[in-house]
Amino acid sequence: MKFGKYLDKQAKDEWRSQYLDYKGLKDLIKESAREAEASGPAAFSPRTTSLSIVRASKQADAAEERFFQKLEAEVDKVGRFTNRVVSELRQRLANLQPKADKAQQAEGQTEDKKILMEEAKRIGEDYLALEKYANLNYMGVHKILKKHDKLLPHSPCRQFYIAHLHQQPWVQGTYSDVLVQLSNAYSQLRGDSTGQKNEDAAQGFVRSTTKYWVRAEDVSNVKYHILQHLPVFQFDKNDFAGDAQLINSVYFDNENLELYHGRLDKKPNAIALRIRWYGPGEPKKVFVERKTHRESWKGEESVKERFTLDEDKVVPFLEMEYGLEQAVVDLRAAGKSEKEIEKFTELFIEVRQQIDSKQLRPFIRTQYMRTAFQIPFDSTVRVSMDTNLCMIKENPDEGPSCTLAGRWYR
Repeated sequence: MKFGKYLDKQAKDEWRSQYLDYKGLKDLIKESAREAEASGPAAFSPRTTSLSIVRASKQADAAEERFFQKLEAEVDKVGRFTNRVVSELRQRLANLQPKADKAQQAEGQTEDKKILMEEAKRIGEDYLALEKYANLNYMGVHKILKKHDKLLPHSPCRQFYIAHLHQQPWVQGTYSDVLVQLSNAYSQLRGDSTGQKNEDAAQGFVRSTTKYWVRAEDVSNVKYHILQHLPVFQFDKNDFAGDAQLINSVYFDNENLELYHGRLDKKPNAIALRIRWYGPGEPKKVFVERKTHRESWKGEESVKERFTLDEDKVVPFLEMEYGLEQAVVDLRAAGKSEKEIEKFTELFIEVRQQIDSKQLRPFIRTQYMRTAFQIPFDSTVRVSMDTNLCMIKENPDEGPSCTLAGRWYR
């Protein structure tokens, strides 16, 4: 199906006038192609010019010029409409919030809660409809630029204009705060409780996980369906951009990639060792984490264990200079109990032995934005979604490695 027909078929009737005028833009491209053909081969453009040489004049109101004017106006139209609808959604959520607060005080499923749930559902569906609108227009701009460069190869513009398009707020996707507000409303109407924050020196998690790939165009849809059952969890709102938090994880391995292949082959008791920190900027406190694979068919469950370190103690820890005695002194000074210190001691010793015996060093870093859904501080059931994933080699091909530079990450 031609994109023009596809756009017309997918357009929402009440928003039809707000979509990209794809046919109008295509007509201007065809007119530009006819003008180019009538004017003959494109003139040679020298690298120098002269103030006294008169060049062949170009038609002032050329079709190609009108094409770019119209394209810019259409992109601006889409941006204004998107902002207007988002503002309306935010206002509807602001009106819903106090009603949800009041309904939360009533026990059980009341008629008021049902009505408010329906309103929350309509807001969510309108948000998804707006994202579909943005995606259709985004695709339309790509398609029309591709058609321009195909019919007018002497003046390609696609690469330049796409860079300009990516700077538009409606393309950058800065509206996830709407999902956070919607999640809060659903959470209140469900009557969600809050768990107890775990601040132990050493922590362990027994878990069973299932992972899925999600297409970029389905991310908001999946988020919306999850938040109807679990709230968006913001551990520290200062570290969040909308509904997501930046996470950096430096994975350790040796030259033989022993840990990587062990996890890939799912060998019994294969470990992954990493140092993780949350939020933007340089880390101040990090988590030293060890994940151990266990065989599910034996009735065993995989385990994640971790303890915290101040950033300035990471290199001394890796170099075996920051010992257990000093770590215990620091924990007692921080007011940790003897039971916590005992758990910390066991994990601290085991991780140090594994780093030393396997000759582990910082190897690769993963960085992504994570949206987490769970009852606050209760990870009995947790759903997380990672986007904008990138991987960074911690040891450059040229220059000193992290270890030689006295660092644990680039």
